[in-house]
Amino acid sequence: MRSAWLLPEHIADVLPAQAQRIEVLRRCLLDQAQGYGYEFVIPPLLEHLDSLLSGTGHGLDLSTFKLVDQLSGRMMGLRADTTPQAARIDAHLLNRSGVTRLCYCGPVLHTRPTGLAATREPLQFGAELFGHQGLEADLEVAELALDCLRAARVQDLVIDLADARILRGVLAGVPMDAEGLQAVARALATKDAPALAALCSALPAQTQTALQALLRLYGSDEVLAAARDLLPDRPLIRDALDQLARLGSHLQASDASLRVAFDLSDMSGYAYYSGARFAIFAQGCSDTLARGGRYDEVGAIFGRSRPAVGFSLDLKSLSEMSPARVVVRAVLAPNGDDPALRAEVRRLRAAGEVVVCTLTGTASASATEAAVWQADRELVLHDGAWSIRPLNQTSTN
Repeated sequence: MRSAWLLPEHIADVLPAQAQRIEVLRRCLLDQAQGYGYEFVIPPLLEHLDSLLSGTGHGLDLSTFKLVDQLSGRMMGLRADTTPQAARIDAHLLNRSGVTRLCYCGPVLHTRPTGLAATREPLQFGAELFGHQGLEADLEVAELALDCLRAARVQDLVIDLADARILRGVLAGVPMDAEGLQAVARALATKDAPALAALCSALPAQTQTALQALLRLYGSDEVLAAARDLLPDRPLIRDALDQLARLGSHLQASDASLRVAFDLSDMSGYAYYSGARFAIFAQGCSDTLARGGRYDEVGAIFGRSRPAVGFSLDLKSLSEMSPARVVVRAVLAPNGDDPALRAEVRRLRAAGEVVVCTLTGTASASATEAAVWQADRELVLHDGAWSIRPLNQTSTN
């Protein structure tokens, strides 16, 4: 019999030290987004299933926990991604005519972990820009994502750029059902050359050659030049390569320490993205820190088709990557009914100090509280007045 206190696999409590780091990061990233003009929204954790899965592809369906609403009998879902909810808010509730910038931060739930050590309950932070088709919107979102990671003090950032239109351009005019298309996208994303060759064996020779070439198109600026030589000369492909070059150039110009790479076979989320997309890493670490890109028309099911671009990241994972450590120095205070003591405690707390009042008065309790909060001061009665002194300094009453 399993112990009642055991949690499900890949679900864990967040204990005080990490929770404090996460909360500081949450506030920091929301301030970053607000600095760019993004408005904070808090969508519900639970929604009707058809709303949650609108325009997101098969992958999100498999990741979503489902249940029946006891009030309406309709299928409900626990969100696995907040982006569709932001699109619903933009299209149906705000219904603005111009650009709308939204950000959010809250838990999402996944039916399966994305990796061996991954949680099934990420704390998702994200930002979405609706209503602008131009490349400057893609650039703004990528820069905000990078600034968020810099604010978390993550060093040696690498941004990989790709574009869903390249595969669409390669396969233009080639009959292929949705299942076959997704299989090709998966083989490219995992760089599985044998699987890709088997999937493409019946396709025209030019298409097979181009798809195999995509597997090798990873690296720096030279990748784009090679792509122009190896891929079909079609408008959709040319436009995608031109925009990737401009994005890479702008990002590199704004931060010389940033490594910009291109991975033209990365088709992760192919059914979801409609244009340029990016993934951000730290050099020497294979885990993705943030993902984003353009996903136009996601609001169509809500009655308002709008261009959109955004990104998201997991604050829990980021808190483990961030070298920033939160140190809050507390003040220990005795517990008592003295009005002057209680007034001084209220004043200190109002000024932003952490004041921990010892409840038992025993030495062991005080020592424990001092260690937990790294207390370095205490509130003592000196010459008839309450004042702060370094911890354990002798005072006279």
